[in-house]
Amino acid sequence: MQITDTIADMLTRIRNANSAKHPTVDVPASNMKKQIAQILVDEGYIKSFRVIDDDKQGVIRITLKYTENKSQVITGLRRVSKPGLRIYSNSKDMPKVMKGLGIAIVSTSKGIMTDREARKNNVGGEVLAFVW
Repeated sequence: MQITDTIADMLTRIRNANSAKHPTVDVPASNMKKQIAQILVDEGYIKSFRVIDDDKQGVIRITLKYTENKSQVITGLRRVSKPGLRIYSNSKDMPKVMKGLGIAIVSTSKGIMTDREARKNNVGGEVLAFVW
């Protein structure tokens, strides 16, 4: 089966595993997905991730994060820019997620970064996803 939007597939797998309270979730690997997973680790939304090498493209095993009373750390995860409708933003009009409580993951010419880093570096780009 061919998946058109691989990033939306990754976010859906994380959202489903998170709501089912699974400890880990496996996602087919790509460089962009590794960068998105690294941002989620840096911002404290997931515990960790590691790339498992199979003979094909590899698998990213993401370890999800929960609070002490087993509630979810990621309460929302939404794909913004889709293959059918790309959403771009410059650094001044960069969206704030939940008035700054969440993050927007942005693909810029300087790599994939959060909305705060994009504003700080004064670069715009494609708004990939919102996480809160």
